[in-house]
Amino acid sequence: MTVTNASIPTVPLLIDGQWLESASTVWRDVLNPATQEVLARVPFATAQEVAQAVAAAQGAFASWRKTPIGARARIFLRLQQLIRDNMAELAATLTAEQGKTLLDAEGDIFRGLEVVEHAATIGTLQMGEFAQNVAGGVDTYSVLQPLGVCAGITPFNFPAMIPLWMFPMAIACGNTFVLKPSEQNPLVTVKLVRLALEAGIPAGVLNMVHGGEEVVNALCDHPHIKAISFVGSTRVGTHVYQRATLAGKRAQCMMGAKNHAVVLPDANKEQTLNQLLGAAFGAAGQRCMAASVVVLVGEAQAWLAELAHKACAMSVGAGKDNPDLGPLVSCAAKERVLSMIARGVEQGATLALDGRAIRVDGYPNGNFVGPTILSDVTPGMRVYDEEIFGPVMIVVAAATLDEAIALVNANPNGNGTALFTQSGAAARRFQEDIDVGQVGINVPIPVPVPLFSFTGSRGSKLGDLGPFGKQVVLFYTQTQTITQRWFADAASVGQVNTTISLS
Repeated sequence: MTVTNASIPTVPLLIDGQWLESASTVWRDVLNPATQEVLARVPFATAQEVAQAVAAAQGAFASWRKTPIGARARIFLRLQQLIRDNMAELAATLTAEQGKTLLDAEGDIFRGLEVVEHAATIGTLQMGEFAQNVAGGVDTYSVLQPLGVCAGITPFNFPAMIPLWMFPMAIACGNTFVLKPSEQNPLVTVKLVRLALEAGIPAGVLNMVHGGEEVVNALCDHPHIKAISFVGSTRVGTHVYQRATLAGKRAQCMMGAKNHAVVLPDANKEQTLNQLLGAAFGAAGQRCMAASVVVLVGEAQAWLAELAHKACAMSVGAGKDNPDLGPLVSCAAKERVLSMIARGVEQGATLALDGRAIRVDGYPNGNFVGPTILSDVTPGMRVYDEEIFGPVMIVVAAATLDEAIALVNANPNGNGTALFTQSGAAARRFQEDIDVGQVGINVPIPVPVPLFSFTGSRGSKLGDLGPFGKQVVLFYTQTQTITQRWFADAASVGQVNTTISLS
């Protein structure tokens, strides 16, 4: 935390269509993780500012909920084009503040852009049901009504994609929104919100505040907020879910993971090794869907040496230079990853590849850790039991597919898993027997396109409805059922009937 300096840009709040300088006395530096350069300072919004943002959203809801569906959809058609037109600038900002390579930053934005495009189809997604003559002259129909003010709390690792998972679908459904991006890297999110206003989102429909635990708690507690969407750590997500639901809100919390990639010896070796490396080390391992645990089954255990050899050739550097891996997001993140590696060795793991001593020319202060592989890992070791969130691949041995399935199912997390094989029978058995929300067959990171929803399970998710897809429409709406009868004339009214029947 620092006191503001007039020479460094400050990150504004968005309240009721106005970009405002916060009155807060608590600020945080936004740092370039490759250089430690201070890019901006972000405020931790005051309680009054959070209340003002919610009040603006509450005030805008009355008119926004009655805005025709087509008018809402056209805003997101414009937004997707604005994002495409500004892709290079958005990616450069994301890379500077988060550390991702430029290519990966574009991928981050593009996966969010897909949800914006999906929001533009809200007309078919928000349709209700109708049944005629369910009783004598009685019709029943249902409509999906917006909830009111909704809120989103987003993480540092996808500062473009996750906000775009949240506010477009909520707003397209007729709600208004208060967004709290990560205080570590809010700059690209601010630019996306500016584009959303340019696309035509009215004042008060989308608001943005910044901050830490106090702001999160204020959003969970505010009586006018009806639903909260969260992506982040298990610790914070559990807190948000418990606090928000105790306050009577809907909540969906996508949290931590320990994703296993199971490799059978009949898999295409070259293709599998390449996909494993990309899924484990992309974004420096800072993905909740990273394939951080590789389970080598039977004869595939002999592939370890080649896996390490390929990983050793991966390049590390500043994201703007487009290496294979960029830096970790912060000095604290780097120190945690280094301590986890050391703890793994202490507990008996073997360093098949050690990336701790990596140095990047021209960037002496960068938060770099090279690709690291720990083998001979077993459950009970800290590196297996906890999410490392860094460029560290854990390798576990299994004798059979059944043993691998049991290993995956015994892990408390259920975000994603993958199987690499050329056997359709093995793939079918894996898909049926595995207890994980998202399954890939020869696909290492099985995050679905927005036609479907993100379906992490067990310890990786709280709430029964996921983000984007049809599920999120149900999350951001409530079903209203109308039963009606029209009488043609007075003679058809009939007699008094005290039974429950509609006939």
